[in-house]
Amino acid sequence: MGFLDLAGRVALVTGATSGIGAATAELLAERGAHVLVAGRDTTRGGTVVAGIREHGGKADFLAAALADAESARQLTQEATELGGGHVDILVNSAGIFPFGPTAQASPAEVDAVYDLNVKTPFHLVARLAPAMAGRGSGAIVNVSTMVAEYGVAGMALYGSSKAALNLLTKAWADEFGPQGVRVNAVEPGPTRTGGTAAMGEGLDALAAQAPAGRPAAAREIAEAIAYLAGDTASYVQGAILPVDGGRTAV
Repeated sequence: MGFLDLAGRVALVTGATSGIGAATAELLAERGAHVLVAGRDTTRGGTVVAGIREHGGKADFLAAALADAESARQLTQEATELGGGHVDILVNSAGIFPFGPTAQASPAEVDAVYDLNVKTPFHLVARLAPAMAGRGSGAIVNVSTMVAEYGVAGMALYGSSKAALNLLTKAWADEFGPQGVRVNAVEPGPTRTGGTAAMGEGLDALAAQAPAGRPAAAREIAEAIAYLAGDTASYVQGAILPVDGGRTAV
């Protein structure tokens, strides 16, 4: 176990059954948080929870489709109950990232991307942030992407959804920051996960454009998320932190 700066806190991590979300759940648990692993896949969720518990951490799984406002409401209710009446940290990691020409995106695909990448974080924050504000403390970290910062052919749908999340991050920082709730975001670059495996050599080619010259490991993104969730980032509010190997700096 690492330093337990998050001991006594309850952290809800969406999209936590794989990739960046799973790595974040594991790291927050290492730092003492009771982590609520939220996701669609019960088997993968159980595996993440079991791994955390085997290493001495505290975690529980919450099945969540997050397809609409009602599913978000149900998740926040279950998380609050399981957390003993409070959720102190929210990590909005759930997301989908279909790539392709704009003309080939179906209306259903457009709706699915915005429902999960934009509306779900909105509904979760709307339900959890006021309670955090009432307690005078809390941390929310949104997982965005480097392609929210610049245009890339074939990534208009995904990039625009995360650009909306970036603006929400700043607006929520202004809305809830005065009551002690810090809201920030990370912008990952190309990251090796199960979800990006299908990109094959394309992932390496994308990563080669950055000074780091390689894809990130999910744990590297999780470290940035954990920083923003913890007290060492106590004076960081409304920040959009690039964790992209330097791609948006050049």
